[in-house]
Amino acid sequence: MLYVLTINQRDSREVGDLVADLLRGLRHIETVVPFQRSTGDELQGVVGSAATAVDVALTALRHRRWHVGIGVGGVHSPIPENILEAQGYGLVYARRAVTRAQKTGERIPLAVEGPDSEVAAEAEAVLRLLGQIVFTRTEAEWNVLDLLTPGARGQQKLIAAELGITTQAVSKAVVRSHWVEEWATRPAAARLLDLTAGPVALPPSSLPYESSAGSSLLRT
Repeated sequence: MLYVLTINQRDSREVGDLVADLLRGLRHIETVVPFQRSTGDELQGVVGSAATAVDVALTALRHRRWHVGIGVGGVHSPIPENILEAQGYGLVYARRAVTRAQKTGERIPLAVEGPDSEVAAEAEAVLRLLGQIVFTRTEAEWNVLDLLTPGARGQQKLIAAELGITTQAVSKAVVRSHWVEEWATRPAAARLLDLTAGPVALPPSSLPYESSAGSSLLRT
């Protein structure tokens, strides 16, 4: 199963085009189709694991500038290197998801779509809770968290020394930011994304195929 992420900017008229910045932030991500600008202030990419999709979504939400749509579904073979040439139901779901994410108002701007709509809603709910945690962290907390490695022991003294703060301050930042809870919950979010594919990956019933830029294509 593949995961298509369509991510578009919330406030480009106010702060300018930030697509290049987010692309740099995602350059370490392992992809099936690399993240690229698809149209205007939007980027898209395809990843091969639910855990990676969660990582990308939370990376985008961290910056508070993006609507995130996750589509669980396939991409037609042969899979292209250019996202603008990609087609398939995963792109349809991602387009539907990001359109809903744009209408979330004050809530976390993320949506999930896939063959099993009930499980997609559950995945979306968990990801929005994770997004809320990430969305509300302070810069001081991120200064600490960016130096942490999940599952590693004995890090806090080293981080305190590097940042010139006390070990207690590091510990408080970790607790306030709910970092441990985030990483404990990520696998549950990824599992729900996996289950969104359903027992058989059925196509969306009400939408035609779409290209990455959202143009409709006739069903064959």
